[in-house]
Amino acid sequence: MSMIKKAFIFFSFSFLFITMGYTEGSDNLRKTSSAFTSVGKKAIPAVVFIKAEYNHEETVSKSPEEYENPFDFFSEELYRHFFKGPGYGFKQRAPQQITSGSGFIVSEDGYILTNNHIVEDATKITVIMNNGEELIAKKIGTDPRTDLAVLKIEKKNLPFISFGDSDELQIGEWVIAIGNPFSLQSSLTVGVVSAKGRQDLKIIDLEDFIQTDASINPGNSGGPLLNLDGEVVGVNSAILTRSGGYMGIGFAIPSKMAKHVMDQIIASGSVKRGYIGIYPQPIDKEIAEAFDLEKSEGVLVAEISPDSPAEKAGLKQGDIILEYNNKKIINAGSFRTAIALMSPGEKIDLKILRDSKYQNISVVLAASPETTAKAKESTHIGIEVSQLNDLSPELLQKWGYKNKEGLVITHVQPGSLADRAGLAPGMLILQINQKRVSTLEDFHDSLKNIEEKRHILLLIRYKNVTRFITIRLK
Repeated sequence: MSMIKKAFIFFSFSFLFITMGYTEGSDNLRKTSSAFTSVGKKAIPAVVFIKAEYNHEETVSKSPEEYENPFDFFSEELYRHFFKGPGYGFKQRAPQQITSGSGFIVSEDGYILTNNHIVEDATKITVIMNNGEELIAKKIGTDPRTDLAVLKIEKKNLPFISFGDSDELQIGEWVIAIGNPFSLQSSLTVGVVSAKGRQDLKIIDLEDFIQTDASINPGNSGGPLLNLDGEVVGVNSAILTRSGGYMGIGFAIPSKMAKHVMDQIIASGSVKRGYIGIYPQPIDKEIAEAFDLEKSEGVLVAEISPDSPAEKAGLKQGDIILEYNNKKIINAGSFRTAIALMSPGEKIDLKILRDSKYQNISVVLAASPETTAKAKESTHIGIEVSQLNDLSPELLQKWGYKNKEGLVITHVQPGSLADRAGLAPGMLILQINQKRVSTLEDFHDSLKNIEEKRHILLLIRYKNVTRFITIRLK
């Protein structure tokens, strides 16, 4: 065979292989593109635009005498003593402000998951559907420690997105972010999982972020991060930026954490977390060398709270916790988050190192005293309450409550019905609609079907004075 024929055959086959490779590559790209399109069609109808309205208060130093008294049925002296107390008066308000963000529907009957920082103190929340329909949302509950909030709209047969398992995510896996950046509805961006388990970013209290390079811009907060099956694997929450815009580093709350918090809020309006009662100190290279550890893993027990689960189980200061439930502890932050995602009453098995010897200790978790259930009914009432036994001794002493009866108001939303009625932090709710309340369950039971009521009758105690207060709803 001549050299010319050989060259012709070689170039012919080369061209064929290149063409086949190009075609195969194009097909793969089309398949990937088709997957993105499919996820968009499935998820976009369930992603909503959230508009939150606020009445921001300005700090004032005016005395109660400088404000109009709306409660004519109380004498002026009694009114000041009961509702205002020393230095308390009606506050002047700044003009109403509006913030916006994203959220997504998680059930056909209208539950919505979003970020707490979007709606935390909002006096009115409007949800704008993908088709342009506007609905007023009720806040079911929020969890500032994970920056999550659950809303509810009154509508049935809604499109919704299901949750996937964020633990199954792999570094480099494709993910899709959908939201409303800069108020542009239904924007879809794609990227990959850049990292998992990002902590110590000082963004929120409990951090276990998914890092992604899918574009997350202002307004994307609260929107879903999805896998190629169209399942929620994260809730877009924050970006790392120097300019205020996107710089290729976004963070999402893992779906495992988000669903755990959401389920508790929907069930009871609050979040109860596991509590072990230790101060876990990170183990650096120097500490690892001092304890003859091969790696800087695990946590050092720097302090144990009195009468805590840790103390009752026999943990001691100076113990090194290496594993929980047969899982290695990478750092203090991951261990802290893992405990917080467990439930009170749950038993965990710890592998510890004490005096150069390995031991196994079981601990039954209690409810975290700093996060034991808070209830919020902000749309209709606008108050946050806590059980007395969940408060610190300092707060109890400040407000002068020694018994365990009633629910104390810990926060009143500016401009809410409760605010207009004169309710304030530190007031004790003894009855709602003539039924005694002492637990958060009592609180929620008393406010069931609140939309059907014309008013709420509260029995309030403050400064050793007890009076009935009516909050008109309609």
